Amino acid sequence: MLWGCFAPGGTGALHKTDGIMRVDVLKQHLKTSVRKLTLGCKWARSVSVDLNNDASLLIDIPDALCERDKVKFTVHTKTTLSSFQKPDFSVPRQHEDFIWLHDALVETEDYAGLIIPPAPPKPDFESPREKMHKLGEGEATMTKEEYTKMKQELEAEYLAVFKKTVQVHEVFLQRLSSHPILSKDRNFQIFLEYDQDLSVRRKNAKETFGSFFKNMVKSADEVIISGIKEVDDFFEQEKTFLLDYSSKIKDSTARAEKMTRSHKNVADDYIHISATLNSLSVDDNTDLLYRRARALADYENSNKALDKARLKSKDITQAEEHQQQCLQKFDKLSESGKRELTSFKGRRVVAFRKNLIEMAELEIKHAKNNMALLQGCIELLKSN
Repeated sequence: MLWGCFAPGGTGALHKTDGIMRVDVLKQHLKTSVRKLTLGCKWARSVSVDLNNDASLLIDIPDALCERDKVKFTVHTKTTLSSFQKPDFSVPRQHEDFIWLHDALVETEDYAGLIIPPAPPKPDFESPREKMHKLGEGEATMTKEEYTKMKQELEAEYLAVFKKTVQVHEVFLQRLSSHPILSKDRNFQIFLEYDQDLSVRRKNAKETFGSFFKNMVKSADEVIISGIKEVDDFFEQEKTFLLDYSSKIKDSTARAEKMTRSHKNVADDYIHISATLNSLSVDDNTDLLYRRARALADYENSNKALDKARLKSKDITQAEEHQQQCLQKFDKLSESGKRELTSFKGRRVVAFRKNLIEMAELEIKHAKNNMALLQGCIELLKSN
């Protein structure tokens, strides 16, 4: 029952615990497991791929509580790393904490040549809540059966949004935990281990405007550096591939969501697939290419500044030092960027393979359920 989710101050869940409606999101889809599917009289063993590919640091979100517009996630960590105080622990986190962690990683200069996973989107339950409010207003004009059916459909819609929200936040953390460098970040460890409220405040108006202005500057930068000739064929090919890949992913995601809407009875099962497809978007990868292109532009500008300094016989030493710094930064980003993009290709294949296997399993499962239902109807009709 999820009625409480739509009421002011309400909470939503699948199970009751001490009078509070809690949501237990069982993450069987992202854990290594052996699934049994009945195929005739045989047991079929499926292959499951885990996004947590490093057994030394395993992260999942087994529980979440919805309170109006806020969702409190229980982040569970299991680790064998000595840098953590305990091998198994859980902490409560809110969406703002995830944004703080993402921003901290993006703003770290040493990570400029790495692919930072995109931040999970802000939970948005306004649409199902508004529909439920309208349903309440029109209750007097409906029969009890009509009202109950529509209420159940809206609760299912809310639960679908809730599950997807939990899923994208979990995938974000798992992508960090599987990264050889980001998994060792101090802020990431604090996020996972600190058992008190992180007290991460929301951005004020000035900071929000600052972020907006920074995005405008980045957009202008992209126009400027787009005219710079690429000096490495590897990155030119990657840029072309990622642009084409991004277009195909967005089209595939739209088609998957359309199919999900037309198959309401399997909507919940497709949620984790949609979430993972979204997590494979290339915004984070194009950010890496942007930072490298920016470094290349800075290096070319430093060459021009050095030429001018030599012509004027003034500040040559400073210009040479600046040129070397720009060159070192560009070389560093190029080296780490190649590793990241090559690794991304492998992760992309693994993630797609995993989700295609699970989707096929779900199709088989629901086809069998439909077949059993039809057989039951046939038997019932024959008996009558």
